[in-house]
This record gives sequence, structure tokens and C-alpha cells, in this order.
Amino acid sequence: MSELAAVLFDMDGTLVETEDYWDVGLEELAVRLGGQLSAAVRPAMTGVSVPVSLQLLYADLGLDPARQDADGDDRWLQGRVVEMLTAGVSWRPGARDLLSAVLVADVPTALVTTTHRRLASIVVRHLAADLGTAPFAVEVFGDEVPAVKPDPSPYLQAAAALDVDPTGCVVVEDSLAGVTAGLAAGCAVLGVPALQELPVLPGLTVRPTLAGVGVAELQDLVRARASVAG
Repeated sequence: MSELAAVLFDMDGTLVETEDYWDVGLEELAVRLGGQLSAAVRPAMTGVSVPVSLQLLYADLGLDPARQDADGDDRWLQGRVVEMLTAGVSWRPGARDLLSAVLVADVPTALVTTTHRRLASIVVRHLAADLGTAPFAVEVFGDEVPAVKPDPSPYLQAAAALDVDPTGCVVVEDSLAGVTAGLAAGCAVLGVPALQELPVLPGLTVRPTLAGVGVAELQDLVRARASVAG
């Protein structure tokens, strides 16, 4: 019988409502560049790196990427988001209860985010202050991995740091890029879509939110995955 070895959490849009901060930053950056961010392109930016989001933004605004100061725009966007993160963050529905339950059950946890350490560490401090304890045994940031999601490297790195088999892990994600990374790493994946719809995929279980999800359900996901794989 396969047992739950660890829970690997995405951050933006999964644990916390920070996608709204990226919305504001991207919208303001679009205005600085002389245009307006379209509603159609924003979902494609979910779960991907800032450089990828900037390329999508330039295309959306009809700008030539070769003529843009991508490094400067990256610094401006991340600086703007830092300002908002510093003021505080809000939990996604059910996220606090699930993370607390996993910690109480003494199941190892990891944060696996495409967001860079400079920004994500602010969120981790807010969560730790609210929970009264360090929420993650391992933290994997987007600027400290060989490749970002949808590549499986971040989740494989987290599992290795926890010294657990990825097939015993549950990945909790909101984006297609994150779901793809988790499945490619060999994990069971619980999807809670925020800005993107998630397709039906083997190994993926989708819930509208994390409300009501507990450790027992995560254990069931590992066992179900093992049953199919076996």
C-alpha cells in the first residue's frame, strides 16, 4: 500500500490570492508601455515565469520584443508586486486548513513556486506568522531551479530535498504549467483552478477549491495513482 510521503504546494493562486497582485502589476506595466492588457491573454500567464509573461504581454500589445527593455520591465514588475506583498496576503479558500492539517499530521511539506525567492519569501513570512510555525520543510523558488514549470525539475528537486519518492507525493496546483510539471515528476496532482480551466488528465484530480480537502483525501490520491500505475 502506497503511503503519502509529502505534499508539495504551489503558491500563487493555490495557497494565496497573489494572482490579483500580478494582475495589478501587469495591467500597470501595460499602461506604462502605452497599451492595455487584454483579458484574453492573462490566463496564459498563470504559472509561468515573468520573462514568459513579458513576452506574452509584448505580443498582446503589438510590441516588438527586441525593442523592449525586458530586464527593466522585469525589475519594475517584481518591485511593484513586492510593494503589494509586503502589505499582506490572503489565503485561498481551504488552503490554511489543509496546510495546517498536513503539518499536524507530520507529513513533510514543500513550497514549489515559479516566483523568485525575493518575492516568495515575503509570502512565506506572512504564512508563518499566521500559522505560528514554519509551514515548509523545503522551499523551491523559480530563480533557483534548472528549469521552471511545466518542466518537472522543480518538483523533482523538492522531492529529492525531502528525501522522498515523487510517486508518494501529492502536488497541489492551480495552473496547467504546474499540473504538467507535477504529473511529469511522477506525482499525484490535486488541481484547484483559479484563472485557468484544467483539462482531464491521468493522475490529476480537480476540486473547485481546497475547502473540505484533508489529509485522508491526499492519501487516497497517492493510493489511486499507485493502483493505476501498478
